[in-house]
Amino acid sequence: MQLLDGHTLSKKILQSIKRRVTVSRKKIGLAVVLVGKHPSSVAYVRQKKLAAQYVGFEFHEIRLPTATSEKKILIEIEKLNRNPKIHGFIIQLPLPVKINSQKILTAIDPAKDVDGFHPLNFGRGFLKLPTLLPATPAGILQLLEQYKIALRGKEVVIIGHSNIVGKPLAILLMNRDATVTVCHEFTRNLAAHTRTADIIISATGVPKLIRAPMLKRGCVVIDAGCAKIGEKLVGDVDFVHVKKVASFITPVPGGVGPMTVASLITNTFMAATQKL
Repeated sequence: MQLLDGHTLSKKILQSIKRRVTVSRKKIGLAVVLVGKHPSSVAYVRQKKLAAQYVGFEFHEIRLPTATSEKKILIEIEKLNRNPKIHGFIIQLPLPVKINSQKILTAIDPAKDVDGFHPLNFGRGFLKLPTLLPATPAGILQLLEQYKIALRGKEVVIIGHSNIVGKPLAILLMNRDATVTVCHEFTRNLAAHTRTADIIISATGVPKLIRAPMLKRGCVVIDAGCAKIGEKLVGDVDFVHVKKVASFITPVPGGVGPMTVASLITNTFMAATQKL
């Protein structure tokens, strides 16, 4: 078993971006809009802030109360769209339940959409055109590429069909000639699907959903889930037992999470320096 070390790889990516920022001498601005004080969201924004400042970006954090109206959020988005000093920005998810998240994400200028959630960027990614890819799927792909894990012809099972991870990742993997099955909370007999998989990617937030008897020996396991048990951060995979079966496995923390942040920083640099 070999660990897929997202922590170390993300550091290398950030170091590379830092050098490129220094050489370009361009002032690059990244902004995050945070609505409310959800503890996980606050922690994620802090990680993004530290990464942005490390590479030399100018970081702007816009905090809005939980009760902020949809109209007010849209006004903030329009300000960021028009601000020439902001090259990329994100709306930290999840938003309060009363807010139409899709309406909010669609209001972002696609050229500044460094989370890769705008329909235009989704579509360009599906068609294999240059674009800003969703950060978590892009990070997972980089992790697989770095460890030379082949995708062509492989049976890949994705658990979770969100717009953030599952759906875009399925298309990106098919574009790399993998055979992809997408499972979710309504899938019957999940183990019947996972036992055939060469690569399993789980992104549900359900602790210990993926257990060793559900896997074939030698499979690759990517844990993109995130939940808290007490003060401990855990993923979807029963790591202690699954690592005895898997050939490669991501830890939580230290696997997909850092790669998501690195992809966000990479997207911001691309948005500031390239025409897509």
